[in-house]
Amino acid sequence: MNSKVHQGHKARKRFGQNFLHDDYIIDQIVDAIYPSDDFTMVEIGPGLGALTTPVCDRIAQLHVVELDRDLAARLASHPFLQDKLVIHQADAMKFDFTDLIEPGKKLKIFGNLPYNISTQLMFHLFEFAPYVEDMHFMLQKEVVNRLAAGPGSKTYGRLSVMAQYYCQVVPVLEVGPEAFKPAPKVDSAVVKLLPYSTPPFPADDIHCLSRITADAFGKRRKTIRNSLSHLFSQEQLTELGLDHAARPEQLSLEQYVILANALAQRKE
Repeated sequence: MNSKVHQGHKARKRFGQNFLHDDYIIDQIVDAIYPSDDFTMVEIGPGLGALTTPVCDRIAQLHVVELDRDLAARLASHPFLQDKLVIHQADAMKFDFTDLIEPGKKLKIFGNLPYNISTQLMFHLFEFAPYVEDMHFMLQKEVVNRLAAGPGSKTYGRLSVMAQYYCQVVPVLEVGPEAFKPAPKVDSAVVKLLPYSTPPFPADDIHCLSRITADAFGKRRKTIRNSLSHLFSQEQLTELGLDHAARPEQLSLEQYVILANALAQRKE
């Protein structure tokens, strides 16, 4: 099925489309997703159906969110898939995933995500974490590295902190450019995100955590005494048990939550 499905659809650069066609990689990803009708299955950006078809082989119904009108229409008239698909022709960045919730079922979300929006889409999806069993995404390898990075790493940043606040991050496998048509100029990787039922370090106000990480990593070369000076004095940082001379990438998730909770208490 895979080489032929590309005929008649030209990948659109503005949608960041790169279509997966390596059967061995596809099988590994579908095994990792572990499709089941015990959950509400959701695919973001099904494209030409490389993952959609093998996932549908294992389940009765799949929701797909596809921005490209032509691809959505193509799936709607697919002879084998049309009876199993619920197609949402929509922008995943603005989509309310709570609309898909069924009684007693959590969501399992997966997709080969467009690289140009993957980071922003992650932040959008984290808002729905309480309703999600797990998420499996094909991403640029560099984005997976950032999701999984720990303090002290050059790739550790705001995305790392926010992802790890909501989810356990598990890299699954690396994928070379040759697995796609057209071949991207970067390596890819699949990541598994497992939302916590209770965050390891609960924030009193998630907006405070979001703001502090944005402000700190927005000036990542500066010490937190400088980058957060509009929010905390040097004395306040010390009182919270933090080294005011530390740089943003040296602080752990727990320390960012301490800062966020201190800010939230002040706002009350």
